Amino acid sequence: MVGIFRQKTPANALILLFYALVLKFPLFLHPVTPALHPEDNYLYRVILEGLDHAFHNIPVFYSLLSFLLLYSQAILFNRIFNHYKVLPKTNFLPGMSYILITSLLPDWGHFSAPLLINTILIWVWYRMMELYNSHRPGTTIFNIGIWTGIISLLYIPAIAFLLLGLFGLLAMRPFRVREWFVGLLGFTFPYYFLFLILYLTGQWKWADIVPRIVFTVPALPSSIWIAMGMAWLLIPFIIGGYYIQKNQSKYLIQIRKSWSLLLIFLMVSILVILINRVNSYENWVIMAVPFAAFHAAAYYYPTKTWAPNVLHWLIVAYILAMNYFI
Repeated sequence: MVGIFRQKTPANALILLFYALVLKFPLFLHPVTPALHPEDNYLYRVILEGLDHAFHNIPVFYSLLSFLLLYSQAILFNRIFNHYKVLPKTNFLPGMSYILITSLLPDWGHFSAPLLINTILIWVWYRMMELYNSHRPGTTIFNIGIWTGIISLLYIPAIAFLLLGLFGLLAMRPFRVREWFVGLLGFTFPYYFLFLILYLTGQWKWADIVPRIVFTVPALPSSIWIAMGMAWLLIPFIIGGYYIQKNQSKYLIQIRKSWSLLLIFLMVSILVILINRVNSYENWVIMAVPFAAFHAAAYYYPTKTWAPNVLHWLIVAYILAMNYFI
């Protein structure tokens, strides 16, 4: 399977769809209605209320929506990855890795605010990579700020992704105070409209608007299966990180900066999951994008092809056992 996704052919998009259906079919066997958490912000509550009216609270529709989101995110992430040649040759390994990673924990298939913002974060990552060669970056930086503000209106802890915007600017461009102010202005833009709507509708309450941010330690894995899922998340990440470090001298400067940006992405994602812990692992799915990049490197670089194939099938066996036999 790794050998198939190492190639870039139009048929691989269809193969990836069947691959996703096999790994994520339990979403339809055990559909779950999304639950609101204290960390879910105004915009996500409005979206969920609209979906409840449209789907009449039927769980299987949310499973279908989650599946379509995950598959489209995998395709989008794979396309951007290949567009910028983050790996030397174009392939479908980033998309495969994203589908594989988001199948490791059952909660990552639930429709939730963190799953929804992953689509926006992939786009933000794409726009940030554009900044390296941009001669007039003002509009791009402002748009990045706007989308970063929007994801914080979906999920309160995602306000930490403002750091991704700021440190991403530092990684991709020379430091210019004006550009940082443009990014911050873009971040506040969605809040301007939110405050205006709340004021005009008589719902203005300062205590409700100020986000409640509390740093906590994530709960320990509740079962051996959760612990194994986390282990399978880390092992390919370590292998991929080793190969990326080993090949640093062969990369163009833009590609080096792209990997640095993905590492910043991961560090901010870890920070987000430490804010206002919920009683599930749904919020951990925001780590899937940067992890998928490093996993793709773990499958791409080894010269002995049997090693990544064994690793891949061990992870697939774990996912099938967890979803179908436990």
